[in-house]
Amino acid sequence: MLSEYEWQAIILSLKVSGMAVLISLPFGILMAWILVRFRFPGKSLLDSIIHLPLVLPPVVVGYLLLISMGRRGFIGEWLYDWFGVSVAFSWRGAALASAVVAFPLMVRAIRLALENVDRRLEQAARTLGANPFRVFFTITLPLSLPGIIVGTILAFARSLGEFGATITFVSNIPGETRTIPLAMYTLIETPGAETAAARLCIIAIILALISLMISEWLTRWGRKRLGATC
Repeated sequence: MLSEYEWQAIILSLKVSGMAVLISLPFGILMAWILVRFRFPGKSLLDSIIHLPLVLPPVVVGYLLLISMGRRGFIGEWLYDWFGVSVAFSWRGAALASAVVAFPLMVRAIRLALENVDRRLEQAARTLGANPFRVFFTITLPLSLPGIIVGTILAFARSLGEFGATITFVSNIPGETRTIPLAMYTLIETPGAETAAARLCIIAIILALISLMISEWLTRWGRKRLGATC
């Protein structure tokens, strides 16, 4: 049986990962669409910035979030003074850190899907009088649905395993920011808690496998649905 400590970490991880996906999904679709459909000066720089969390140490990402979104950061201080919102050292900050780290994976999957959308279908819709927004929501978005699903699940799975940026930005607070990776770290550092750490390790593996299996199933479902409507 799992202890209350372990259940708390599991539920918090699911909550943080779910919020991370909700935060990043609209921006992920927007950034992927901009990178695929537009040419402009600085496009390569924007692409590099989006994918920077993939190559930066997670601790660096957490530190950058701390100095920008912390209570005294140049963005965090403004949010707190004007709206009373503070994300540092809270589960909301953990969700933000996870979203930033997982964002490149989401954008890459959605971008690949958008690149495979036949531009001739979009052009045909425009010649029939559809405005760009209607074309996007009725043709581009549905056709890229499998990639969006893959990107969403990958971001969720990546968020479940986030450690470095989270502990740097929001610390390791029980019941508030202590997700599965942070709980495992604490248990490993605690004498006699190896069994509980092993249980959380197994649960993390199971959750990751379930996420990948759901991603594969939803991708196949999306392709079958698109094939049936074409």
